[in-house]
Amino acid sequence: MTKPALDLYAVVGNPVAHSQSPFIHAAFARQTGERLRYERLLCAFDAFAATVRTFARDGARGCNVTMPFKFDAFCLAPQRTARAELARACNVLRFDGEGWMGDNTDGAGLVNDIERNARVALRGARILLIGAGGGASGALGPLLAARPAELVVANRTVARAEELVASHAEARATLAPGGLRATSLTACGSGFDIVVNASASSVGGAPVPVPGAVLRPGGLALDMMYGPPARGFLAWAQTHGAVGRDGLGMLVEQAAEAFLFWRGVRPETAPVLDALRARVDA
Repeated sequence: MTKPALDLYAVVGNPVAHSQSPFIHAAFARQTGERLRYERLLCAFDAFAATVRTFARDGARGCNVTMPFKFDAFCLAPQRTARAELARACNVLRFDGEGWMGDNTDGAGLVNDIERNARVALRGARILLIGAGGGASGALGPLLAARPAELVVANRTVARAEELVASHAEARATLAPGGLRATSLTACGSGFDIVVNASASSVGGAPVPVPGAVLRPGGLALDMMYGPPARGFLAWAQTHGAVGRDGLGMLVEQAAEAFLFWRGVRPETAPVLDALRARVDA
């Protein structure tokens, strides 16, 4: 008997050659017995919509969306989950027969990695979120839902940080007055328990955009990037006495959420993260 064709998925972005998503989803497929194939799809900066529509028309079932297209993906999806609506950005699209559905699994992936893998409590913590782009937009809602004591969004353009904070007005009610605020990169405060870099600074090889005083000795400093781009941030964290963590765990955890969104099955993440860490370190 001929086996049915494999369902096709991909990660869409620019750049995308470095992505470890094909390795992760291949591991998830083996673990769960789901029949799928997962590729990388490089997209020209001005051709996201056309590229994704062609991919779907050719029979694909869905895609992950990475930088710089998460806001474009939100606009392209006629239906969206509540967490995508809150983020106003999508990192996952599902090509349903009755219409496309967009989701955002970034924040859930970040929270799961911090609490399950790094074993750091978010509840009652003081958190600094650096950046106000697609990554930060996806992270803010789930971070707020974890009930920190304070959450500061710092960005080079303060107006963008203020817009992001304002869009989470209902979630802000879970914090004390002034517990959620926007600020510049130079005036964000000091001694945070958790610092999350959601900016593009690591990708471009730029210095960490905030002063070392933001770190509490022994606190957690997490960069959403991984591999060579994250090394500068990790060295900076170590220099200032913090525990550095790259984005591999977040990558695996958000991928598991996407896999659940597509296939209705949530894979185990721990063995895949261990295998991915060994692969990247090698």
